[in-house]
Amino acid sequence: MSGRPSASRRSILRGAALTPVAGLGLAACGPDGGGASAPATPAAPVDLGAESEIPRGGAKLYADHHVVVSRDAHGALKAFSTICTHAGCAINRLRDTTLICPCHGSEFDAATGSVVQSPATQPLAELPVRAKGGRIIAGPGA
Repeated sequence: MSGRPSASRRSILRGAALTPVAGLGLAACGPDGGGASAPATPAAPVDLGAESEIPRGGAKLYADHHVVVSRDAHGALKAFSTICTHAGCAINRLRDTTLICPCHGSEFDAATGSVVQSPATQPLAELPVRAKGGRIIAGPGA
């Protein structure tokens, strides 16, 4: 017989009750903050809105579609997925042209997709984007 006391029923039940709570932290790191998988990019072309909504040198976040679109000084559009490359969280904040991930604080340049603050080390995925009839279309086939 070992010198260690056996676990009481109370300590076993307490541990079982805490296990689901401990998993909530992991669920909060899912792509939508709730643990459910969200597509990193649109699966088909998506109409994001009026082209005039994005000024030269600016960017706009389309959180519902997990896309950010920026326009450079010459008027060219670029689009990137807003699923963080660090832990797969959906980025929901844009400050000027900097995307900020709510999970661990990674920051990305909305004009280039590059990482400007870790813990992410990989850039955001670039998406096809075009303007058609004054509207912004992003995703495959755009």
